[in-house]
Amino acid sequence: MSEGLSDVEYISRDGRLIVLVGTAHISQQSVDLVREIISREKPDNVCVELDERRYRSLAERSSFVTLDVREIVRKKQLSTLMVNLILAAYQKKLGGQLGVLPGAEMLAAIEAAEAADIPVSLCDRDVRVTLRRAWHFTSLWKKGHLLVALIAGLFDQQEISEEKLAELRRQDVLSELLREMGEALPEIKKVLIDERDLFLAEKIRQTPGRHVVAVVGAGHVAGISARLKAGKVESLDDISSIPPVSGYWKVIGWGVPAAIVTALVFIGWSKGADVAGANLRFWILANGIPSALGALIALAHPLTVVGAFFAAPVTSLTPVIGAGYVTAFIQVMMQPPQVMEFESALADMATVRGWWRNKLLKVFLAFFLPGFGSMLGTWIGGYEIFSNLF
Repeated sequence: MSEGLSDVEYISRDGRLIVLVGTAHISQQSVDLVREIISREKPDNVCVELDERRYRSLAERSSFVTLDVREIVRKKQLSTLMVNLILAAYQKKLGGQLGVLPGAEMLAAIEAAEAADIPVSLCDRDVRVTLRRAWHFTSLWKKGHLLVALIAGLFDQQEISEEKLAELRRQDVLSELLREMGEALPEIKKVLIDERDLFLAEKIRQTPGRHVVAVVGAGHVAGISARLKAGKVESLDDISSIPPVSGYWKVIGWGVPAAIVTALVFIGWSKGADVAGANLRFWILANGIPSALGALIALAHPLTVVGAFFAAPVTSLTPVIGAGYVTAFIQVMMQPPQVMEFESALADMATVRGWWRNKLLKVFLAFFLPGFGSMLGTWIGGYEIFSNLF
C-alpha cells in the first residue's frame, strides 16, 4: 500500500498535518494499511472511529457474556441492545465470508499506536446516542419499515458473490449500510451520516498533537475532509444529546389512559356499577389475554405468561412502563441466559429456531410479543369502553 492510494488523504492546516485513513470495517487490507501508515508516519496521536462502549466490546470480546440483562431491562435499554446485536450479526456474517473480524482495523490501529507508545483518542459519538437520535427522528411508519428490514437481513442466507466481496473489501461496510438506510429513510440520514461526519471531524480537530493519524470508515472520509479543510469550529452539544420526548407523545401517553379511566367512571355514574364492572372486566381480559398469548408464543416461562396477563391491564393505563418490560424482567429472573447463549446469540439470530432456543433471544421475544399483545388489547378494550359510553 502507498500514500498514493485514495484510502489515505493528507490535510495540512494551521501548522498541523492530519492523515485521514479510510478503511473498510471487515477488510484485511485495511488492517495492513493502518499498521503501515502508523509505522511510517509516527504521529503524535492516533484517533480512531470508536466510542468507549464500542472499543470495550472489540477489545474485550468476552465482555458481552458479562452483560447484566436484568439491569438492561430495568433501564429500558432492551431495544437499543437489540439493534446493536442485529448490526453486530450483520457485520459478523459479512466478516465470516471476508475472513476478518469486524472492527479489526480499529484494533490494529490501537495496537500499533500502543506498541509505538503513541497516545490514542476515541473520536466517535456514543453509539447509544446515535441510535436513539435516529429512532427519535424516524416516523412511526418508518420505524416499522426499519425494523422489518433489519430483521429480514438476519435471515438472508444468500451467499455474497466474489464481485461483491471484492467491493466490500474496498469500502466501509457499516457506512455503506447506513448510506443505504439513509436513502430509504431520508429523514434519518442527517443523524446516521451527516451528524457523525461533523462529530468525527470536530473530535479529530480537537485531538492533541501537530501530526495526527485518524482512522475512520471510508464512507466518512469525504465529509470529514471537507469540514477539516473549512476550518470552522463546530459545537457538538446539540448532536451529543438525546432529544426529549415530544410533548405531543406525552399528551397521548397520559391522555389515552386518562380518557379510559374517565370513561369507566362516567359509565359507572350514568349506567351503574354493574355496567362499569362489566366494562372493567372486558378491559382486563382484552389486555391480559393477548399479552399472555404473546408470552405463550414466545414459549416463555409459565410465570412470565401469568405476569403478562396481570401486568398488561395495569401497564396499559400508564406510559411509565410497558407490559413487555415486566414480562422481560420476569423471564430473565426465571430463565437467566447462560454464558454459552451469549456467545452463540449472533449465530442463533440468523435462524428462526435459534430465537426460541437461545435464552437471551427469548428475553427479546418475551419483551416484544407480550408488549404487542398489550398494545392490541388496549385498542380493543378502549374501543369497547368508548362504544358503551353513550
